[in-house]
Amino acid sequence: MAVTTVSGDQRARSVAEPVKRRTSGGRRTRSALLFLTPFALVFAAMMLAPIGYALYQSFFRVERSGLGLDPPTNVFAGFGNYLAALRDSAFTTSLLRVLLIGVVQVPVMLGLALLLALLLDSRVAVFKRTFRLIYFLPYALPGVIAAIMWSFLYQPGISPFTSALGHLGLGKVNLLSGNLVLASIGNMMTWGYTGFNMLILYSALQAIPREVIEAAVMDGCGGWRVAWHVKIPTVRPALILTAVFSIIGTAQLYNDPQILHQVAPAITSSYTPIMAAQQSAATNNYNYAATQSIILALLTFVMSFGFLKFTQRKEAQT
Repeated sequence: MAVTTVSGDQRARSVAEPVKRRTSGGRRTRSALLFLTPFALVFAAMMLAPIGYALYQSFFRVERSGLGLDPPTNVFAGFGNYLAALRDSAFTTSLLRVLLIGVVQVPVMLGLALLLALLLDSRVAVFKRTFRLIYFLPYALPGVIAAIMWSFLYQPGISPFTSALGHLGLGKVNLLSGNLVLASIGNMMTWGYTGFNMLILYSALQAIPREVIEAAVMDGCGGWRVAWHVKIPTVRPALILTAVFSIIGTAQLYNDPQILHQVAPAITSSYTPIMAAQQSAATNNYNYAATQSIILALLTFVMSFGFLKFTQRKEAQT
């Protein structure tokens, strides 16, 4: 019968190693907390605190008495402000308007961004850096400046697009009319953010191992089949990420209609939910503005999180 002897040094090492791992783990935890604490404090002060304050204000309303001469008082309103907002046709119409532009514009923009990324990633592409910079430049332009530029490009009489459409026999097309202004805003958003999404998708394409693509080519796949069966499925997580970003960005639509509001009578002061909340705040109805903001935030969370869970479920099924 073999007898295994354990020396004193081995016993000491077996006792010291777990203690060393716990000490190292505790040191890493403290380092992580040290780096995360500044971000957590700024995030709590700049994001969580305003949201909490807006949520608190949404449950109150201002009451005035004495023909408005007495100081106003805040009284608890429960869900009264939420019911009033959901019955407000101007606010609900602004929500539906943004939902419509998101359903139409986001797929068009992401499809165009994916097409540009695939073209840049193809073997026949030339001057890749130049075209990548050209596609990204609209995103680098400040949003307000771009909106001012587009407001001139859309104005009847000086718009080159109106002139071109007239030469095509379509007559005098007013791109700022009530029927077309939403499409004009969608065009502005597509022009501004396609390059940004293209860059994310192009980076994902660059991360695909070249061996995988070469194997597909050796199996007889052409360029389009490689793109459809290899590249697009591989960059699906990046495509989902850009879709979530686009949903959140569409809900925050403000700059473009606010600038076009100066030259387009069809754009009202409550054209988008954020403009409606700003109008409520301009009339000193801060509680109602907070309620509209909370409703918009909840809908944005539900749509973005719902889309993310839906795509994850689809991936799990496949």
